[in-house]
Amino acid sequence: MRDVTTAQPLDVQPTPLALLLLGREADPRSERGVECPGDLPAPSDPDLVARARAAKEKLGDKVFVLGHHYQRDEVIEFADVTGDSFKLARDAAARPDAEYIVFCGVHFMAESADILTGDDQRVILPDLAAGCSMADMATAEQVAECWEVLAEAGVADATVPVSYMNSSADIKAFTGRHGGTICTSSNARRALEWAFQQGEKVLFLPDQHLGRNTAVRDMGMSLDDCVVYNPHKPNGGLTPEELRAATMILWRGHCSVHGRFSLDSVKDVRERIPGVNVLVHPECKHEVVAAADYVGSTEYIIKALEAAPAGSKWAIGTELNLVRRLANRFADQSKEIVFLDKTVCFCSTMNRIDLPHLVWALESLVDGKVVNRIQVDAETEHFAKLALERMLALP
Repeated sequence: MRDVTTAQPLDVQPTPLALLLLGREADPRSERGVECPGDLPAPSDPDLVARARAAKEKLGDKVFVLGHHYQRDEVIEFADVTGDSFKLARDAAARPDAEYIVFCGVHFMAESADILTGDDQRVILPDLAAGCSMADMATAEQVAECWEVLAEAGVADATVPVSYMNSSADIKAFTGRHGGTICTSSNARRALEWAFQQGEKVLFLPDQHLGRNTAVRDMGMSLDDCVVYNPHKPNGGLTPEELRAATMILWRGHCSVHGRFSLDSVKDVRERIPGVNVLVHPECKHEVVAAADYVGSTEYIIKALEAAPAGSKWAIGTELNLVRRLANRFADQSKEIVFLDKTVCFCSTMNRIDLPHLVWALESLVDGKVVNRIQVDAETEHFAKLALERMLALP
């Protein structure tokens, strides 16, 4: 029998996949910033606040700071405008005199701002690690392969791609090349109605939940009309017959934050808070959306709470920074606003943009150095802009 007390340790090296699962490495094929940054940093000291104010004042009208709704309060304080991704990109385009656009959001948002702003304007992302896990779930190579699968099934010519705003510039460009359009969570139904006037089927990228919820909840389709294309399986895990029978071909992607909410979350909050209104984002799973009282984009959520009567109770299924900010904003009206899930969940990549990064970016501009510029190449910009312009032309 072997003496285990004297056995030498095995010379075994962990594989890259094992390290990735252990959280000790990152996937180099993915976009930046999909790993969680860990504990949130301590509140910023007063010197950083003063430095941010001084740098913004020195830059004056040369800089325009955009803050997404999911950003930290310490960053939102210095935003000239706040909003969702598309609103902010349009706000940037409406400020042609601003030499620098500092986008406090994530990478795909800064790309969209670069596409819609002038060639002489420079878009800056304070932390290049601020990516988007949903956008990462659809790469240009995977989508090109999917289109080949559709062609082999004989359905590509009848399929119109509709891509969510939460996608990379490459995916927007693919959409533009193939006659499709972009959508937001606010106008997804209009985008789908337009697409079905152009073709018989829709390839919806990259968020399966928004596509399914819009088709079934808003447009009266059935779940059987939808199939999910999985880029990690041969032929997307679908047969040619399934592709030919489907009306909505949904990409297997999702939001890491909104995907956390479950039917149990809804049931639990209704038990804990009698009379609560459940309001969720359409990126949530279909069963969560079906069980909610109200469904809408971040802008819809904000407006709904603004119009809500004093003393009303709300459980919100969206990113925690926004929910907490709304709870504080309406506290004096006795509106009880809680996070839908018991587990606290920030968008880890949105939280990569913090006050130290913002101060660094602004002070660098004061010193004449443009850091972390986001620049989309001319060909990609051309086709991505075609898709965005089709959205802008929607009735």
